[in-house]
Amino acid sequence: MSAIRQRAALLARQARPQAVRDTRRYGSSHGHDHHHEHTVEEKLGTGFYLSAATLAGTWVVYKASRPGTDGELSTFSRWLKEWADLHQTWETRNDLLAAAVEQAAADRHLLLNAPRNRTHDLRFPEVFNTGSPFNVPAGHYVNIDKVVAHYQQQHLKEEERKAKKLAAAAQQ
Repeated sequence: MSAIRQRAALLARQARPQAVRDTRRYGSSHGHDHHHEHTVEEKLGTGFYLSAATLAGTWVVYKASRPGTDGELSTFSRWLKEWADLHQTWETRNDLLAAAVEQAAADRHLLLNAPRNRTHDLRFPEVFNTGSPFNVPAGHYVNIDKVVAHYQQQHLKEEERKAKKLAAAAQQ
């Protein structure tokens, strides 16, 4: 069955009319204007622009590489000298940065290895007695009279120091 079907499809294709191909006509449709030519604008290609740029660039490089009339340095030599001076500037900056980093590392080492202060300076000793005064079992609050005395002595010493400082400033 398949062979019969294939043969029928082939005969159907051959029986169809072929598409008519149009031939290209080069004549104009304007009648008698056969002597009038079409104008075509041809642009300059990229090759022209590349060769022109290459010539101009070569001339600029040549002029910049020649020394001056009075024995002065060429433009390229002056540019290179400016970059050499920049090298000195960057070397100085790098030295300063390295010294700063080393100093920061030494300071951090000192800070991390310093002994820690185990005491806490309190601004007011009553901080120990904060809390509700009601329903407190007997013996719950510790006697802090010694702590209060310590901070009172510290306050008196600080006041004496301030008084001496003001007296010394008044005498001058």
